[in-house]
Amino acid sequence: MKFKWLLLPVILLAIITFWPASGPSFAPLASDARILAFGDSLTQGVGASTGMDYPSQLQRMSGRAVINAGISGETSSQGLTRFSRVLDETAPDLIILLEGGNDFLRNSSAAQVKANLAAMLAEAQRRDIPVVLIGVPQKSIWLETAPLYEQLAAQYQPLFIEDFLTELLKLSEVKSDAIHLNDDGYRRLAEHLYQRLQQAGAL
Repeated sequence: MKFKWLLLPVILLAIITFWPASGPSFAPLASDARILAFGDSLTQGVGASTGMDYPSQLQRMSGRAVINAGISGETSSQGLTRFSRVLDETAPDLIILLEGGNDFLRNSSAAQVKANLAAMLAEAQRRDIPVVLIGVPQKSIWLETAPLYEQLAAQYQPLFIEDFLTELLKLSEVKSDAIHLNDDGYRRLAEHLYQRLQQAGAL
């Protein structure tokens, strides 16, 4: 029975990976389009070998430039402070937003995290830039995606990657430490993003 419970995260991850996805449709990204990967250490690629962070792997898969704008240790408040400037500097055609994990580790207010992410989503919406929002797990015994991400997805209608990262972080074999992925983990994340962008019509 214990063995079956250990297999549950693997089964759930397989279901999430291959289950047909619904969500917004994107205009196809031109061959010279730029994707902005914005976030914290999971975007920067802490725990990955050189060139194996998820933005680098997604760039190779998609054939589009993927700009790594991840900063290790960043909170959503710090991310919001630089968000508009980074958009001005990079002029992306699509944004992948993965932010909030450090807030949860520091027991920050969920309401404040939601407000910060909402401001980023609203700014992207104002500039007419499509967004992929990646749900991040909150601190809990069962490691579940924080409900605020689903609430934001309902309001702003990004392409929502709800539980994939959460399920990845339950698998010790794809982690470099307690909170970061290894090369294989980042590869799986990049592959899932690539598949979802294909399904949405962006690639």
